[in-house]
Amino acid sequence: MNWHQLDTQKVIQETGSSDKGLSASTAQQLLAENGPNELVQKKKKPAWLLFLHQFTDFMIIILLAAAVIAGVAGDLADTIIILVIVLLNAVLGFVQEYRAEKAMEALRKMAAPEAAVLRDGQRTSIPAAELVPGDLVLLEAGVLVPADLRLLESHSLRIEESSLTGESAPVDKDPSPIDEEDLPLGDRLNMAYKSTQVANGRGSGIVIATGMKTEIGKIAGMLQGEDPQTPLRLRLADFGKKITWLVIGICVLLFGVGLLRGEEPVNMLLVAISLAVAAIPEALPALITIALARGARRLVKQNVLIRKLPAVETLGSVSYICSDKTGTLTRNKMTVTGIVPFTEDPLDGQQLSLLEASMVLNQDAVKKKEGGWTGDPTEIALIEYIHGQHDEQAAEKTGREFPRVGELPFDSDRKRMTTIHQQGDRYLVIVKGATEALLDILQDQGATEKIKQETDRLAKEGNRVLAYGYRYLDQLPSELSVDDIEKELQFSGLAGMIDPPREGVKEAIAECKKAGIRTVMITGDHPTTAAAIAREIGILEEKDIVMSGRELGKLSPEELGGKVEQIAVYARVSPEQKLNIVKALQGQDHFVAMTGDGVNDAPSLRTANIGIAMGITGTDVSKEAAHMILLDDKFTTIVGAVKEGRRIYDNIRKFVKYIMTCNSAEIWTIFFAPLLGLPVPLLPVHILWINLVTDGLPGLTLSSEQADKDIMQRKPRRTNESLFAGGLGYHIIWVGILMAALTLGTQAWAIHIGDAHWQTMVFTVLSLAQLGHVLAIRSDTEFIYKKGFLSNKPLIGSLVLTFGLQLGVIYLPFANDIFHTQPLTGMELLACVGVAAFLFHAVEFEKLVRRWIAKK
Repeated sequence: MNWHQLDTQKVIQETGSSDKGLSASTAQQLLAENGPNELVQKKKKPAWLLFLHQFTDFMIIILLAAAVIAGVAGDLADTIIILVIVLLNAVLGFVQEYRAEKAMEALRKMAAPEAAVLRDGQRTSIPAAELVPGDLVLLEAGVLVPADLRLLESHSLRIEESSLTGESAPVDKDPSPIDEEDLPLGDRLNMAYKSTQVANGRGSGIVIATGMKTEIGKIAGMLQGEDPQTPLRLRLADFGKKITWLVIGICVLLFGVGLLRGEEPVNMLLVAISLAVAAIPEALPALITIALARGARRLVKQNVLIRKLPAVETLGSVSYICSDKTGTLTRNKMTVTGIVPFTEDPLDGQQLSLLEASMVLNQDAVKKKEGGWTGDPTEIALIEYIHGQHDEQAAEKTGREFPRVGELPFDSDRKRMTTIHQQGDRYLVIVKGATEALLDILQDQGATEKIKQETDRLAKEGNRVLAYGYRYLDQLPSELSVDDIEKELQFSGLAGMIDPPREGVKEAIAECKKAGIRTVMITGDHPTTAAAIAREIGILEEKDIVMSGRELGKLSPEELGGKVEQIAVYARVSPEQKLNIVKALQGQDHFVAMTGDGVNDAPSLRTANIGIAMGITGTDVSKEAAHMILLDDKFTTIVGAVKEGRRIYDNIRKFVKYIMTCNSAEIWTIFFAPLLGLPVPLLPVHILWINLVTDGLPGLTLSSEQADKDIMQRKPRRTNESLFAGGLGYHIIWVGILMAALTLGTQAWAIHIGDAHWQTMVFTVLSLAQLGHVLAIRSDTEFIYKKGFLSNKPLIGSLVLTFGLQLGVIYLPFANDIFHTQPLTGMELLACVGVAAFLFHAVEFEKLVRRWIAKK
């Protein structure tokens, strides 16, 4: 039902209430029928089930299978390591999912604990949970609205609704019915909504919805959907499936070829199992988690707090940023942009002009002892402007010499505020308000057209416009009335003010465009204001559309999907519409980042691929629903975070490239050796050492690699892009085969010349070749000679350490017994290092080929 369209008597009739409220017995009956006025939580999964759910991921299942295979092969150390990695991932996933459920709890805490109502004609205070439809609720300044109300009366009632509607200023309420049917929440001036706060005045209203049927209850319902899959999770699942089928295929092929050659079935089974253990990248989930954690730590230094680790990487996939206006793109501080005086005469004996004096006298901002001002943001902007144009003493002198002796407070019917000031033996009346509210009470109607033109000009620039008028009274009436005071005014001028863009926002949006990221403004403000700001900072261009919530409500999901990529500004939108915008963009294969600070933003923050809450102005609900929190509330910080996200994904790809190339080299080495008539080149202990030390240590330090220079000139990755896109799969195959060929070539040569150390040389060549490989893949495009060998110091440290450990395995007597190695001669070691250097230059040459192909 459209309650805002009904008159107050009809509302009382429809709810079965009266001007004395409900009777206690009726209230009890309705409470039994409707249930308590509380937000209902979705039935929680028990903690043990949440924990077990972490083991259903495809990659985790593969790792568990690898643990079983390793155990069967007798490599208990591998089994234990894999199980520890799986357990670590399960614990991290469990903690993240458990914390995500706090969003609903934060929402529940916003409910008002007590409510003042009329029951049986008597004022009484009851727990807000016991409110029922039809209850007559009394409101006063400072209280939380306990349920959704249709207002019956309003006395200077203003309600702070920013957390629900996004409207930055408190809203003046008026109980009169409104004819229009489909109005945004922010325009329903005769309604008050659960969990908003009364900023000023008093009033009363009839409860028309409680619990989950309230507007905030609908938001709570939207918060209970499933979390979207992150790009990393999707790509790892795809990666896990591919590697599994590849390993199974190779193992079956190897086992079959061995049987055809007349090998012992048991021996071939053990070789096939060793191959599987070598192929499964069991350290991958742990190392990715470490890379994400390191990225999250770096982002904290950039004022970004990551709540859910996969969000670090998701940032790099973002193709749309849906940003709130107030406080994120703008400063959230009203500022006067200019004034238009209609008379140049100064006020008698003052430095200030008549308009400037009016701005000083007709306002209630109070200066704080510690500096700064408190009061209405608009009035603070006015007084700060005057202090900026003149010295502070001039404004204080005007205030002293024109003391206020009377006032007519602002109300939403008149849209005016009047103050009366003594000036010797007469009185100065100053009226402030919306332009249209002053035009009808001007003495000279000839200036009306000019006033309208100037007002329109300021409004088109995104300004909120205040008009000022004045008149003189010879004596003060015994009773101040609107009809007697607010008439026959002289027009003194206009003041335009705006919430200006934050510093650096325009440049950040331009950088997003270069990176292929579209920025869209979604705000609770009026379309004109939103469009002006959007145009100034580069969001709104000539071909783009500005759409209001009312227009949006008339579109079907299919129509919105067809238009969503042309819309740059959404104004006066509801929480459900924000959610629909996010879903529409996702339906067009975009990864969406959504910023927000209010309760109304929580559903869209949760549904977006990455929800970004404001750390300073954000509510607890928005922070709990978000994936990351901006500690400084700045849009420019998001752009820095996107760059970090891209860097992290690049580094994860480098790690996958490294680990899979190394693993494929081990596979080809073991697979081709018997086919070429060579003995088994590596023992299980060698494979274990390479997987844990040679793969692990340098691979981990790839997460410290600096971003490539062109990282913010690339387009965002496609949503369906494979982890192996961009030639990564080809690289894994050809470099893996080259590494295996070099290893088997070394083996064949050493056996041919009768070198008894051939197996140690094979082991060392494969280990050192992998170190040469990791050094070369630090960039996909830049040559390492140009980028600099020492630019990633942790990686260089890990190479030195790994090389030292390899030397220990070769030359320490006790290590010779454990690893079945023999000390190499200087020439043998030099040959192994030479092979590694050859591989490094081969991978560098690949970059030259790629550049040549790109130019072609």
